[in-house]
Amino acid sequence: MKISSRRAFIGSSSALIALPALESIGFTKYAKAATVAKAPKRMVFLSMGWGVTKETWFPDRSRTGTDYQLSQNLKPLAAHKDDITLIQNLEHQHSNEAHWGSTFWLTGANRYGVPGQSFHNTISADQVAAEQFGKDTRFTSLQLNGRNAAGHGPGLSLAWNRQGKPVSGLDTPVEMFHRLFSDDKTPLEKRQALLLQQRSVLDTVLEDARSVQKGLTKTDLDKLDEYFQSIREIEVCLAKEEEWLEVPKRVPADPVKEPQAALKGYEEIKMIYDLMVAAMQVDATRVFTYRMPTDTLIASLGATISSHNMSHYSSGERQEVSEMRDQSHVKLLAYFISKLKNSKEADGSSLYDNTSVAFGSNINSIHHLTNCPTLLTGGGAGVRHGRHLVMENPKTPLCNLWLSLLNGSGVKVDSHGDSTGQIDELFT
Repeated sequence: MKISSRRAFIGSSSALIALPALESIGFTKYAKAATVAKAPKRMVFLSMGWGVTKETWFPDRSRTGTDYQLSQNLKPLAAHKDDITLIQNLEHQHSNEAHWGSTFWLTGANRYGVPGQSFHNTISADQVAAEQFGKDTRFTSLQLNGRNAAGHGPGLSLAWNRQGKPVSGLDTPVEMFHRLFSDDKTPLEKRQALLLQQRSVLDTVLEDARSVQKGLTKTDLDKLDEYFQSIREIEVCLAKEEEWLEVPKRVPADPVKEPQAALKGYEEIKMIYDLMVAAMQVDATRVFTYRMPTDTLIASLGATISSHNMSHYSSGERQEVSEMRDQSHVKLLAYFISKLKNSKEADGSSLYDNTSVAFGSNINSIHHLTNCPTLLTGGGAGVRHGRHLVMENPKTPLCNLWLSLLNGSGVKVDSHGDSTGQIDELFT
């Protein structure tokens, strides 16, 4: 349906216009049908910096399946115990430097995988999902990068594209709010002209780049190919922006007020969760990554040490701060799960039913990279929850989990990163 006829439909449908979100009753952005559509799948990846307090995070390894008890730091999730899955013995086989932990969390790449290069990465699991889920949403994916986020290395994002380059993200709840819900006041004609100008610049750049292809070495041609791919990605972004140019941003069923700029730490993470739920309610995007802040979190809890000092904990103040950090993350996760459960879809299901949430870290604790702390929740990937799983092979690739969640969510791929196969135990 054309935009003009879509507007005519809205103007003549007083019974429907009272509803908060026409898309949620089966309309695409151009109102293709008036029947209730099946709710879309969504994926959320939440990464903690600096690992966890291993002594009080992991459940007893000897008690698996449904017959296990939540550890001290996981007790805030007691009300959701039947809706979470804890997995032990997952790791990245190529990880050997803890300061690069979050960089490879969703990729499983070998940093030295390309001879002669000191850094190499591959596509992250969220971006694999975004290639499919992002086709029908205003934003292909959203990347949230908490201020003072843990980890070193290039970029702050958990998301990496097919060329192994970081996907830019948003640093604050204020930025996220305006990206999702603030309308551009620039006149439509001017925005169209700006997009046309950007396309013209791209065409010129491509023409100039192609003119120097002859006589280049293989190394230079590879670099030029990466350059062309970057240009193609910009073209895709421009095309999506053009597609949504005349479609107004929607208001969620539970409107969120503009966050205060001063929000940091605990309240900042809570607000990001609120905004994620609001984004799902208006179907602005279906894929999220969040590299959660650590320094600001522990500071908001009253700690006076840095996250790095906390991570090298020993008995005493450092371990107490580490445990307080873990428990705060778990309380916030419980809050997020409750919000997902309480937000209903048009087909009668909840956001929780259709969303896959992975919560964890590439680091166990301190600089240990084995047994990555991993928690799953949400019904989007078909995982049978309420269990504690300990993989028999102590080096089961973490990418086996990403492969399982992708396929379970309907993104059919044969492999991801260093995966060796799906984790069948998740679904049986």
